[in-house]
Amino acid sequence: MRKILIATLLLMCGSLAHAQFMPEKFTPMGEKIEAAMKSDIRTPEEIARDGERKPRQTLEFFGLRDNMRVLELIPSGGWYTKILAPVLADKGELYVAIGTARAIEPMIKTVPALAKVKVAPTDAKFVPAAGGQMGKFDLGDFTLGVKNLDLVLTFRNYHNLTPTARASLNRAVFAALKSGGVYGIVDHTRRHNEPETAENWRRMDPVLVIKEVQAAGFVFDDSSNLHYIPDDELRYEVGRRTVTGNTDRFALRFRKP
Repeated sequence: MRKILIATLLLMCGSLAHAQFMPEKFTPMGEKIEAAMKSDIRTPEEIARDGERKPRQTLEFFGLRDNMRVLELIPSGGWYTKILAPVLADKGELYVAIGTARAIEPMIKTVPALAKVKVAPTDAKFVPAAGGQMGKFDLGDFTLGVKNLDLVLTFRNYHNLTPTARASLNRAVFAALKSGGVYGIVDHTRRHNEPETAENWRRMDPVLVIKEVQAAGFVFDDSSNLHYIPDDELRYEVGRRTVTGNTDRFALRFRKP
């Protein structure tokens, strides 16, 4: 009996060890995203953030496919653009819009792997918010200049817009998507119904985001806990040294009926 027990334990240990060292299996789309994540157009600093930003899992949650027409809003320095562009280069289309002049547009002109990225002909312009708060902007009413998109994405910048600007953005996204198209939002989490302060202004209440996006006509489709960080107290400015890269974030998926 003792020999049988020992043999069983050894088999279990062997199975666990085998599973531990087996390479992770991805879907074909996941493999394509992983390949893009290894592209030499990405800097070591960008790659270092893959662990906490989880781009493959996030893009799979939003339903990315390589033949989609995709728009990335407010792409900043192009962290996600550099992943999306190789994935969509052969069969899809990638547009960028709003705040693209400083970083993305020069890269499109000089980096061959980004040559197929298109700047959407939007008339949206950042306008400093009333009161002069740095990092908060109005947009006014605008169009994105493209139609029949499959997917629109925005990462950690919804908080930079005033309520009026967010409403304008959501209406413009709704108009740009085809029926059944997806709108994906990732941002830093703020406590529900907590007033805006100097510490939390770069966070968003996910319940408020859901209400705002639904008001534009979208159906709330799903949320993900991919970026759930239980240790984040949701109290501090996301740029603090002890907080950066460790913020709790929500990922919300909406669909145009």
